[in-house]
Amino acid sequence: MIESAPDYAFPDKWTARLTMAHVSDPSSHDRIADELSSADDRVVLSEWLPPQSGMVPKIRIGRRWINVLWGFPIAFLLLIFAIAVAQALREIPAVQDFLLRYPGAPPSAPAVTAGFPLWVRLQHFLNLWFMTFIIRAGIQVLADHPRLYWKRDCTPGTEWFRFQTAVPAGRIWTAKDDSVTIPAWLGIPGLRHSIGLARWWHYSFGLLWIVNGVVVYTLLFMTGQWVRLVPDTFEVFPNALSTGLQYLSLNFPQDDSWVKYNSLQQLAYFITVFVAAPVSIVTGLLQSPAISNKLGWLGGVFNRQWARSVHFLAMWWFLIFILVHVTLVFITGARVNLNMMFAGVHDASWSGFVVFVPSMALVALTWWLASPFTIRYARVVQSIGAMMMRPFIFLTQWWDPTSQLTEQDISPHFWPNGTMPASTGFEAQIAERFARFVLRVDGLVEKPSAFSYAELKAMPKQDQITTHFCIQGWSGVAKWGGVPMRHILELVRPLPDARYAVFYSFADGGAAGRYYDVHLIADMRHALTILAYEMNGAPLSVLHGAPLRLRCENQLGFKMVKWIAAIEFVHDFADLGAGQGGYNEDHEFYGYRTPI
Repeated sequence: MIESAPDYAFPDKWTARLTMAHVSDPSSHDRIADELSSADDRVVLSEWLPPQSGMVPKIRIGRRWINVLWGFPIAFLLLIFAIAVAQALREIPAVQDFLLRYPGAPPSAPAVTAGFPLWVRLQHFLNLWFMTFIIRAGIQVLADHPRLYWKRDCTPGTEWFRFQTAVPAGRIWTAKDDSVTIPAWLGIPGLRHSIGLARWWHYSFGLLWIVNGVVVYTLLFMTGQWVRLVPDTFEVFPNALSTGLQYLSLNFPQDDSWVKYNSLQQLAYFITVFVAAPVSIVTGLLQSPAISNKLGWLGGVFNRQWARSVHFLAMWWFLIFILVHVTLVFITGARVNLNMMFAGVHDASWSGFVVFVPSMALVALTWWLASPFTIRYARVVQSIGAMMMRPFIFLTQWWDPTSQLTEQDISPHFWPNGTMPASTGFEAQIAERFARFVLRVDGLVEKPSAFSYAELKAMPKQDQITTHFCIQGWSGVAKWGGVPMRHILELVRPLPDARYAVFYSFADGGAAGRYYDVHLIADMRHALTILAYEMNGAPLSVLHGAPLRLRCENQLGFKMVKWIAAIEFVHDFADLGAGQGGYNEDHEFYGYRTPI
């Protein structure tokens, strides 16, 4: 429990002792550091957030919510109807003439002479393998905020897709409350609110997928294989229609895919490789606070929720493409098709199966092992993911997000989150409206200081209207007012050895130990980094972090510590908590730097 008096008392004699302590022992920390907790390198299930079931996904059409399971019988009936219509159409002479004129590929379509070289077959397998983990981890990420919107404001009731019940009325419902459990065979690792670990899988395999894609693009145009995928005449469209009609009538077109794809295949591959893949990458990047805020008005038009929705729809394009592609591979001649893509030969032997079976066994084995491995070696997953993403994170740290919005952009709903402080001392401060609150700023500074609430409010004030990016996926716009951190730095004057600012909260974390987080001192000098005591023109509510909360606009929301009790400047944070740079980094395996 947090004692009442020390929470908002900073006696002059204690200040003197602190100053002397830091001179004699630079490794000493603010007294709150003693209340930080270490953490296991595994996911301890008994200490994790309890499971919570969601519901069958639903799509909102107008004011009605439609169960997506209706899509399966409807799709089956439509398929049967389409087959019947296609077979009837083929009896019409005009349609027969159309099929003769457009047999499935333009006569002028160029052909390749190399079949499917080894690099094509290898990247085909790697693409499938990487995509399985990207999609699984993406579903796990979505389960942390199982709602999709088109507008930047995540106001309950405005979502168009969800697999969680409506937000209950008459109680505080946090974003963490809203998270649901995904089965371990589907998500990674299949635990409720395991977004930290899921993100490492999603980003790591996403990075591998992008690297593989760059290699594919390069080799496609270096070897001439691009002619398989890129249409060079408008005749591809009537030929694609002809091909679709032939497939639906179950009278399959001639297969020349060893040298060229038919027009329907060509269009499907072109959209997948040159449209859906780039769209997935771009909409993933647009969800980054550092990138979105840098884009100004463009980041507002293509806002995070728009990007999440399009990202989700792009995933469904890939899923439907894979389903149709695999189905056609097996029903139009499995041995020949597998021989081409897995053995590089054009015959009806069984050589393709010799490669295909162990390849799929590898995918299945890694699929099965992914979740238990993540739970047992969570810190390893975190470390590998952070290492792989480090270059991108450093790159986005160079950006200087300065985007601000207008009062018309302020969100009608701003999701609450976090574990509220629970101590008699903090309750006393609330009752006194923080009249005796004192913010300690200590550590590697020339002038350790104690600022009363009144003194903080008398300092130069800065107002800013910015977008909040929660790691769980929701976003919201608010107007914040408070003290610029650069002014605090001017007052306490950090020493040259000070590299990080540690923010200690009055609140504990979700399991045990005081909540804290660490920031680069460079972020503290940013023009939009403030200690906020106002929100939307009113005093900051306790629910949203009173008396003070940090705003650091190039980072995700969990880095913006609420209910700030003290700030300490340090050279390193390895000896704080579990040494990962924050409570969520220690206990929930988040990333220390999170500009995306």
